[in-house]
Amino acid sequence: MDLSWKGSVALRDGAVEVAKLKQENGPALVTQGSSELVHALLAAGLVDEIRLFTFPLVLGRGKRLFDDTSQPRAFELTHSAVSPNGLIVARYARRGEVQTTTVPGGEEPTPAELARREKLRREG
Repeated sequence: MDLSWKGSVALRDGAVEVAKLKQENGPALVTQGSSELVHALLAAGLVDEIRLFTFPLVLGRGKRLFDDTSQPRAFELTHSAVSPNGLIVARYARRGEVQTTTVPGGEEPTPAELARREKLRREG
Protein backbone atom coordinates (compact mmCIF):
# COMPACT_ATOMS: atom_id res chain seq x y z
CA MET A 1 0.00 0.00 0.00
CA ASP A 2 1.45 3.35 -1.06
CA LEU A 3 1.30 5.88 1.81
CA SER A 4 3.74 8.36 0.30
CA TRP A 5 1.13 11.13 0.18
CA LYS A 6 1.86 13.44 3.14
CA GLY A 7 -0.41 12.72 6.11
CA SER A 8 -1.69 9.40 4.73
CA VAL A 9 -2.83 6.80 7.25
CA ALA A 10 -3.69 3.16 6.53
CA LEU A 11 -7.06 2.21 8.02
CA ARG A 12 -7.90 -1.37 8.97
CA ASP A 13 -11.26 -0.54 10.65
CA GLY A 14 -12.20 2.85 9.24
CA ALA A 15 -14.79 3.95 11.78
CA VAL A 16 -12.73 2.93 14.82
CA GLU A 17 -9.52 4.47 13.53
CA VAL A 18 -11.16 7.68 12.29
CA ALA A 19 -12.80 8.11 15.70
CA LYS A 20 -9.30 7.90 17.26
CA LEU A 21 -7.85 10.34 14.70
CA LYS A 22 -10.64 12.85 15.43
CA GLN A 23 -9.52 12.93 19.07
CA GLU A 24 -6.00 14.02 18.08
CA ASN A 25 -4.84 17.53 17.28
CA GLY A 26 -4.29 18.05 13.59
CA PRO A 27 -5.86 19.19 10.37
CA ALA A 28 -9.36 18.25 9.25
CA LEU A 29 -9.75 14.71 7.96
CA VAL A 30 -10.85 14.37 4.35
CA THR A 31 -12.35 11.34 2.66
CA GLN A 32 -12.60 11.41 -1.10
CA GLY A 33 -13.79 8.68 -3.38
CA SER A 34 -14.28 5.80 -0.93
CA SER A 35 -17.98 5.07 -0.70
CA GLU A 36 -17.42 2.10 1.65
CA LEU A 37 -15.49 4.27 4.12
CA VAL A 38 -18.06 7.07 3.84
CA HIS A 39 -20.87 4.58 4.59
CA ALA A 40 -19.02 3.36 7.70
CA LEU A 41 -18.34 6.92 8.89
CA LEU A 42 -21.95 8.03 8.34
CA ALA A 43 -23.25 4.95 10.20
CA ALA A 44 -20.94 5.72 13.13
CA GLY A 45 -21.91 9.41 13.27
CA LEU A 46 -18.36 10.55 12.49
CA VAL A 47 -19.18 12.90 9.59
CA ASP A 48 -19.14 16.60 10.52
CA GLU A 49 -19.38 18.02 7.02
CA ILE A 50 -20.48 16.81 3.60
CA ARG A 51 -19.35 18.47 0.40
CA LEU A 52 -21.37 17.39 -2.62
CA PHE A 53 -20.54 18.02 -6.24
CA THR A 54 -23.52 17.36 -8.52
CA PHE A 55 -22.67 17.10 -12.20
CA PRO A 56 -25.40 17.52 -14.83
CA LEU A 57 -24.92 14.14 -16.49
CA VAL A 58 -25.80 10.51 -15.92
CA LEU A 59 -23.20 7.83 -16.64
CA GLY A 60 -25.05 4.85 -15.21
CA ARG A 61 -26.39 3.68 -11.88
CA GLY A 62 -23.44 4.89 -9.86
CA LYS A 63 -22.88 4.35 -6.15
CA ARG A 64 -25.19 5.40 -3.34
CA LEU A 65 -23.93 8.05 -0.96
CA PHE A 66 -26.35 6.88 1.73
CA ASP A 67 -26.95 3.16 2.22
CA ASP A 68 -28.95 0.98 4.60
CA THR A 69 -26.46 1.59 7.43
CA SER A 70 -26.89 5.40 7.33
CA GLN A 71 -28.57 6.80 10.43
CA PRO A 72 -30.84 9.87 10.44
CA ARG A 73 -28.62 12.95 10.82
CA ALA A 74 -29.39 16.64 10.39
CA PHE A 75 -27.15 18.83 8.24
CA GLU A 76 -27.53 22.45 7.21
CA LEU A 77 -26.44 24.05 3.97
CA THR A 78 -23.51 26.38 4.70
CA HIS A 79 -22.39 27.16 1.15
CA SER A 80 -23.59 26.56 -2.37
CA ALA A 81 -22.62 27.61 -5.86
CA VAL A 82 -23.68 26.77 -9.39
CA SER A 83 -21.20 26.95 -12.27
CA PRO A 84 -22.17 28.19 -15.74
CA ASN A 85 -22.24 24.58 -17.00
CA GLY A 86 -24.63 23.44 -14.23
CA LEU A 87 -22.20 21.90 -11.72
CA ILE A 88 -23.66 22.37 -8.24
CA VAL A 89 -21.29 22.58 -5.27
CA ALA A 90 -22.91 22.32 -1.85
CA ARG A 91 -21.38 22.17 1.62
CA TYR A 92 -23.41 20.87 4.56
CA ALA A 93 -22.40 21.00 8.24
CA ARG A 94 -23.76 18.73 10.98
CA ARG A 95 -26.66 20.38 12.80
CA GLY A 96 -28.03 18.61 15.85
CA GLU A 97 -31.17 16.50 15.90
CA VAL A 98 -33.33 15.67 12.90
CA GLN A 99 -36.38 17.88 12.74
CA THR A 100 -39.29 17.48 10.38
CA THR A 101 -41.53 20.14 8.97
CA THR A 102 -44.22 20.68 6.39
CA VAL A 103 -43.24 22.54 3.24
CA PRO A 104 -45.11 25.86 3.00
CA GLY A 105 -48.07 25.38 0.71
CA GLY A 106 -47.75 21.61 1.03
CA GLU A 107 -50.24 19.18 2.42
CA GLU A 108 -50.42 18.21 6.07
CA PRO A 109 -48.57 14.96 6.77
CA THR A 110 -50.61 11.76 6.54
CA PRO A 111 -50.95 9.44 9.55
CA ALA A 112 -48.46 7.09 7.84
CA GLU A 113 -45.95 9.94 7.50
CA LEU A 114 -46.42 10.93 11.14
CA ALA A 115 -45.82 7.29 12.17
CA ARG A 116 -42.67 7.18 10.01
CA ARG A 117 -41.38 10.36 11.65
CA GLU A 118 -42.07 8.98 15.12
CA LYS A 119 -40.21 5.77 14.25
CA LEU A 120 -37.20 7.78 13.01
CA ARG A 121 -37.24 9.86 16.19
CA ARG A 122 -37.28 6.73 18.39
CA GLU A 123 -34.60 4.88 16.44
CA GLY A 124 -32.42 7.86 15.54
